[in-house]
Amino acid sequence: MTYLKNQIRTQLGNFRALKQCLLFAFLSMASVWFISPSFAQDDYPSKTVTMVVPFPPGGVADVVGRPVAEAMGRYLKQTVIIENKSGAGGGIGMAQVAKSKSDGYTVLMALSSIVVLPEADKVLQRNPMFQLDQLKPIARFTADPTVLVVRADSPWKTYAEFVAYVKANPAKISFGSSGNYGTMHVPMEQLKAATSTFMLHVPYTGAAPAVMGL
Repeated sequence: MTYLKNQIRTQLGNFRALKQCLLFAFLSMASVWFISPSFAQDDYPSKTVTMVVPFPPGGVADVVGRPVAEAMGRYLKQTVIIENKSGAGGGIGMAQVAKSKSDGYTVLMALSSIVVLPEADKVLQRNPMFQLDQLKPIARFTADPTVLVVRADSPWKTYAEFVAYVKANPAKISFGSSGNYGTMHVPMEQLKAATSTFMLHVPYTGAAPAVMGL
């Protein structure tokens, strides 16, 4: 929490310059993105600002977003509310912000999946939920490690034991994630590729439900 508070203080110091030049229109990174602004408002902000968290309550983006929103509200002297908009590995909430009005009253607390989802759409040749150039990053608040965990009562006590079992029992192990192409899914796909193993991916709507599932 001390690290997070220091990061908030640092980033809020940057908001003064950002307010003048932008007037506002994520390893697992949590970062704030804004819809690219099209004009400036001398009286910004004159109403409530919405911070969209594209995952359910309890996940990284939500846990980071709430104190950041509270600190932003104090500095801006305006209410900053959290709107949890989960689904599609965060894509639904991200797309909502990308398509919102570029007036600075809708911001996004995103994870690193924000750069993965548009590329996944290209690879799968499907209509993109949003384009990265529709958004503008302004601050990074965390850079956290991704940790592999199993239930405490599982038979595996070391990484070597776990990988050995997975290699000997393909498709018998499933793993949960915060959603397709998210910060819990992509590292596991990298692990599968690196170890020539197969585990069944079970996507949840966010990290908190995935941990509860475990």
